Order: sequence, then C-alpha cells, then structure tokens
Amino acid sequence: MNSVQLLASQPWVERLGWTLLHFLWQGALVAALYGAIRRMAREASPNTRYVLACAALAAMMAAPLATWAWTTWAWMRPADMAPVAATRTASVQPPVSMAATNLPLPVRATVSDVRPLQFLPLVVAVWLAGATVFWIRFMGGWVVAARMRSMLVRPAPLEWRETFRTLGTRIGVSRPVGLLVSALVQVPTVVGWIRPVVLVPVGALAGLPPEHMEALLIHELAHIRRHDYLVNLLQSAAEALLFYHPAVWWVSGHIRAERELCCDDAAVAVSGDALTYARALAELESCRPAHLNVAVAANGGRLSDRIARLLGRSRPSVRTGPGPGSLAAAVVLVAAACGLFGQSDAHPAFQSVSIKRNTSDWSEAARRPMGLGVNASLELLIQFTYGIHDNPMNGHWAPLPASQVVGGPEWMNSERYDIDARPRSADPDQEWLKWKALLADRFRLRLHRETRELPIYDLTIAQSGPKLPAAQEAGCISFPPGTPPRYVPGKVDCGYVSGPFSGYAALNIQGRKIHVADLARELTSILNRPVLDKTGFTGEFDLDLRFNRDAALAGFPGSEGLAPPDPSVPNIFEALQEQLGLKLEPAKGPVEVLVIDHVERPATN
Repeated sequence: MNSVQLLASQPWVERLGWTLLHFLWQGALVAALYGAIRRMAREASPNTRYVLACAALAAMMAAPLATWAWTTWAWMRPADMAPVAATRTASVQPPVSMAATNLPLPVRATVSDVRPLQFLPLVVAVWLAGATVFWIRFMGGWVVAARMRSMLVRPAPLEWRETFRTLGTRIGVSRPVGLLVSALVQVPTVVGWIRPVVLVPVGALAGLPPEHMEALLIHELAHIRRHDYLVNLLQSAAEALLFYHPAVWWVSGHIRAERELCCDDAAVAVSGDALTYARALAELESCRPAHLNVAVAANGGRLSDRIARLLGRSRPSVRTGPGPGSLAAAVVLVAAACGLFGQSDAHPAFQSVSIKRNTSDWSEAARRPMGLGVNASLELLIQFTYGIHDNPMNGHWAPLPASQVVGGPEWMNSERYDIDARPRSADPDQEWLKWKALLADRFRLRLHRETRELPIYDLTIAQSGPKLPAAQEAGCISFPPGTPPRYVPGKVDCGYVSGPFSGYAALNIQGRKIHVADLARELTSILNRPVLDKTGFTGEFDLDLRFNRDAALAGFPGSEGLAPPDPSVPNIFEALQEQLGLKLEPAKGPVEVLVIDHVERPATN
C-alpha cells in the first residue's frame, strides 16, 4: 500500500482517476452509437465499415482526453477555489475532491458521499500496472517486427522481385517496397511504414502456384497503399491505454476484420479471379502451423468468413477472433466452390499407372521421372516431384536435395521401382501435380513442411574477384515465359544450366546467358545442400565449369560405381575459385524440409 499512498499525494491522481471512471460510460455510449450506425450500414462496403470503426475508436480515444482537459481547466478556475477550500475545511462535511465540486449537480450528488482519496489512487495504480503490461507487450511486438527485417532473411529471387514491382505498379504503390524470404513468418507479412518490406515464408514462392502467390502479394501491397501498418500501430496504442474497457476491444476487432476484407477486395480487383484468391488463402492456411502473431501485424477476421464472402455466399458477421473450425470451414467452402465453378480446375492425375519393383543391380537411377520412372527410389521421386522451382518464369527446376527429405522408412531409398505413368502433360506444372497425386494415391504419401536450421553454403565472390565469362548472344535460344524448353538443333536454352556431363573422371556443367541463381540451383542439386547466392552479381554470364568427382557427388543420384577422381582436375570448390572467381563458404541457415508423416509400399501391377 505504500505505492498507493504515494500516488494519493500526487495532485494529478484524482483527476486521472475520475477520467478513467468517466470513460466507462463514455466508451459504452460511443459503442452504442457505433453499433446502431453499423447495423444501418450493414450492406455498405468493407471500406465504409472500416472508416466507421476507425472513427468510433478515435472517439473513444478523444473522450478521456477531453475529460482530462475539462477537469484540469475546472481545477484551475480561481472562482472555484474558495468553495473548494470551504468544503475541505468544514468538519461536518465529508471530503469532496476538487474535480467533484466542478461536476454537474446530478453527478456531484452521486459522488459527494464517497471518499475519493481512498479509492481513486487504487484505481490509478491498477490502471498504471495494466497499461504498463500492455505497453510493454506493444513495444515488444514493435521491436520484434522491426528486427524481422534483418533476422534470418534473404532477398527473394530476381524474377519474383520483378513480378512484385509490377504488381505494386498495378495496385498503385509508387514508393519502393522490398520483398524478402524469411524463416520467421508463416504467412506473407508487411513490416514497416516509412520503408515497408513484405516478408514471405521460406518455400512459399516455390511451393505455391505463381497465380496464388501473386494474389497474396497484392493483398499485402494493398495494406501498404492504405498505410495499414501505421493505423495498426495507433490502434495497438489505444488498446494498451484503454485496455480495461471491453468496447475498445470490440471495435478494434472490427477494424482488423474489415481491414482484411478491404485488402481482399483489392486483391480480387487486380487479379480478377476471386476463386483463385480463395484457393490461395485456404492453401496457405493449411500449411501454416499454430504460432503467435506479432503484436503490430495487420491481421484479423475469420478465414472461413473471408472465403465465403469471396465466393459470393452470405456476407459474414465480423468477429474479433478466429473460431476453432475456421480452417475446416474454409476447406469445405473451397471444395464446394470447385464443384460450383466446374471441374476444369480439378487436380490432374494420370489415367494409367503401372508400378513394378526393380530388383536389378543396375545402379543408374532415373534422373527425370516425368512420365516414366526407371529404377527410381521413392526418395528420388519425392526429390524430383517436390523439386526446387527457383525460376518459375521459364519452367527450369532442380531436384530437392536428399537432405531436405526427412523421416520415412529405410526402404524409401533402398527399394527401386519402374513406373509407367500416362498420358504425359506438355505443361510441367500439370506434370508435377500428376506425380504428387500418384505418390499420394499409390504410395499413400503424407508429408508436411517445416523450417529447420541446417548446414548450407553461401556462394560469395572470391578474394581474387569474379571471373564470370561475358554472355555471348549466339549459341542459345530464349523461350517465352511459362513455355517449357524444347530441343532446337545446335542451340541450348538460355538461362539453363545443363549437366553434369560425365567424362572419364570429371564432370562438366554448362550454361548460356545464365544468372548466379541458376548456378546456385544446380550446385544445390550436386552438393546435396542448399546454396544461397550472396554474390550480389545480377548480370548474365556463360558457364563451362569442369571439376572432378570428389565431394561434388555427395548427394547426386547415379554416382555409384564411377571411376575414382582424377587428382589433376580440381574439385568443385577449387574449380569455382579458379575458373569463376566464386567461393563456397559453409554456414547454417533456415532450410525448408519435407517431413514424411506416412508412406506405404505400393501394390505392384
């Protein structure tokens, strides 16, 4: 009680106590008016309801400030000092606060018999304790969000950064916005107001269909265009100061929910496809584990209600938090939408599949099981089917390193199969979906994604400087974005690393007009460890790298039974420095892995 007694001696405590108490009826009155107007405007647009909710919260913030200003002005009026002094010195009257003598007569009559100096300091002490806790929570969330810009992040692939700039122009965001891949987020998140960046989860750019990812990025750009990060900071500050009034949380929950609906509308307006965006929301949510939201993140609204609204169902009543069945309802709604909008978007599958166990001693495994898998283990099929798609614009990809496939029985790698799956698809995206369906159906494969701290390589510039050969115009052909490469006599595909080609005791990888990201993708496949581009080099170059079979084939399939390495040929680490002026540095970093939850041997036929 010493602290309460100390507060009682401060002249401002009495005024603050009455200000806090008066906000109880003031906040209720503002909430009642807001609720009545909102009911009349229930058919209005989300943006109108959002502005209405923001105005209600602003009125709630203004009410205690006005009360504090009024009591301060009343306290300082000279004409009132004599009556106040007479009241305090009269032995037959109970003590009355200075602020109370200035209240209107009906209100003063209700508080004149209460000894405010006995309970107002306690009210203020409780409020200070609660406000401090919520303020520390708010500031901690802000600090965490600010640090997320630099912790466990890397720049998004060049193609996605260019796509992101194009999307920003389409939605009307004129200032520069960064796009980073982060291991600390599970959903796309905006961080910052003055210099905003969008953080995307590890694997999202490669794991989600490009049209789904673009729709989600448009949603985040809409937050930036609307300055939602700043509004959410002010909103969180109001919650910290007025935490004790339920009406504040009720209105604040409406703001967050309506904010998401506004950005949903912007994403649909720009992408032009509500069904695709609804699928993107459901697919992203299904991959997200439970986690704590950053305190300053702009999020809100029930996923099932948002998807129902996008699909033209009855408009949801906005709720302040997610329900336990939101994800299940979202999945059901998306499934129903697929049925309503036709079967053209159904998951593709092979019409004819033959699987036979291969018991031969032949060690050469299938390198690209697209339509026909020969002597391929299930682990190898998973590596190819869930391969790295660092360059979705031209269809180039690489198998997932074996180190990124975690769990499962030993036979996944030891037993091999001959798989004849038909018909093949000209579209690589459709072919990958068919193989995923095949593995899920015939092998009963169930897996999920996790982010783990694993060994990686950082590809940097060597101390001697880069030696990347200038790209030559002749010798390669470029295909339109989204078009799979095809064979052209005398030409290779621009931007594609081919190989490794096997010599007697050496390997060779080649490429024309490639980027460092293309080389890093190929090195990831060869070294069985993720390789991150830290060179900062954005230009094009030609590649002709020759190295021996030493550590280069640690995880590369089909390396059994080859000749011993030639000591006169450098290994891949030495070859990169000598021939390209690049260096591989061992490191650790966030890596997305596939965790096998369930798998069964297939029934052969």
